[in-house]
Amino acid sequence: MDANLERIIHIRVKRAMEALEKNNMKAFYVPGKKEALALVSTMLAEGETIGVGGSVTLSETGILELLRSGRYNFLDRYEKGLKPEEVKKVLKQSLLSDTFLTSTNAITETGLLYNVDGNSNRVAALLYGPERVIVIAGFNKIVPTLKDAVIRVKQTAAPANCVRLDCDTYCEKSGRCLRPVCDDSDLMTLPPGACQNTICCNSVVTGRQRRPDRIFVIIVGEELGY
Repeated sequence: MDANLERIIHIRVKRAMEALEKNNMKAFYVPGKKEALALVSTMLAEGETIGVGGSVTLSETGILELLRSGRYNFLDRYEKGLKPEEVKKVLKQSLLSDTFLTSTNAITETGLLYNVDGNSNRVAALLYGPERVIVIAGFNKIVPTLKDAVIRVKQTAAPANCVRLDCDTYCEKSGRCLRPVCDDSDLMTLPPGACQNTICCNSVVTGRQRRPDRIFVIIVGEELGY
């Protein structure tokens, strides 16, 4: 990476981490995927029950393979051969896990996590249930403001995930949301019923936490996920 660009990225990462800490979310920075995997492994105890949210980042960092090592009671939503009703059961069990691992759609430099979900098990776990939540995200998820976070989902995260999940949506076909921009009066700016098969069902802003030891955010100095 160009040294000048790297310096700017580090400034933005530092600003986001300081704001996350002020919101009672413990923030870490690691330079790459290998270091992220190593850090996560030190944070997990053998035998604990672990759930995960839908995440490309967890796969890219090798964290899913770590969880499948047999050292943990991993509630594997991706296990081959699971029927839909069995997946649903795993998602419900994950809400009572010791630790829940996930990524995030965006991290603002003001210390907020922004996430938009279809099934919404991921945002539900962020809000309440698991004793601890570990969020892993590439530096590409950092944006200046909440409005930028919304636009990021509309223009990048949602279209890419719809392609990944083979969803029959406008953004899966066009590469962007029906309304790829937003205004201050209505951040979502998508009329009711405009996208019949949308995965953008529930939007959650995670701000200051009452428990300073519950949400941990690991920012990785590489581009990861969508």
